[in-house]
Amino acid sequence: MRLRVLVAIVGVALLGAACATDSSTVTLPGGSDGSSDVCGKDSLNLVDPGMLTVGTDNPAFPPWVLKNDPASGEGYESAVAYEIADRLGFSKDEVAWVSVPFNKSYAPGPKDFDFDINQISVTPEREQAVTFSGSYYDVSQALIANEGTPIASATSVSQLGDYQFGAQIGTTSLQFITEVIQPADQAQVFDTTSDALTALKNGQIDGTVLDLPTASYSAGKGQVVVGQFESTGEHFGLLFEQDNPLVTCVNQVLDDMRAGGVLQDLEQKYLKGYLDVPTISST
Repeated sequence: MRLRVLVAIVGVALLGAACATDSSTVTLPGGSDGSSDVCGKDSLNLVDPGMLTVGTDNPAFPPWVLKNDPASGEGYESAVAYEIADRLGFSKDEVAWVSVPFNKSYAPGPKDFDFDINQISVTPEREQAVTFSGSYYDVSQALIANEGTPIASATSVSQLGDYQFGAQIGTTSLQFITEVIQPADQAQVFDTTSDALTALKNGQIDGTVLDLPTASYSAGKGQVVVGQFESTGEHFGLLFEQDNPLVTCVNQVLDDMRAGGVLQDLEQKYLKGYLDVPTISST
């Protein structure tokens, strides 16, 4: 049995004892109420004790990570990760990044990271294999098309059924095409978003769907973000190995960040310029 499994069992016991009394007993470093510091970094269930190991994809794209350098702290997801780390008591030098392909992140089994932050939407299917935090970003899907094509003037979902779509395998964007747009022809499936965008550019498909900030960044020359779809309640969560008790401490941090306006401030800093597009109605 690995050491981290034993630590996880101890962590669960500690968290269970804390939650049995009052949520205020789950304190962060610097707490002054005299309660046990179960969320101090020396008490956390970590892949590498004393270090917070964070996963993301490679390459990692703006506006989530700037210049493909998550260690810079620049970009929405990189900034969120370092804010969480700081609030858990980790210095910037105590944060290590590892490369995790998107589809591999939510596969069953042990993880070599403490959490993964990579625009991973929370779905019931994924929750069968991994554990998610609460939302760190509420997301809308958006449609990309080639400029001047008929689909580029669409204003409602009902106008989209006769077009050919494509998207990356395993994504909620592909699921959105299938379940919400419901095109007459089955959507084409690609290994990566880059492949889908290339197929769009070459006229193999009429449109592709991505989360809104990524769509705004990714639309290439001659392509346009037609609009964002009405919200379905989709949101991104930090991804943990299944039942990792670390999620309890991270959720408290996220709640504090949300209540204090920190997440909103980071959205304004890194995402504001990507969100101003029309809405495609659901009718």
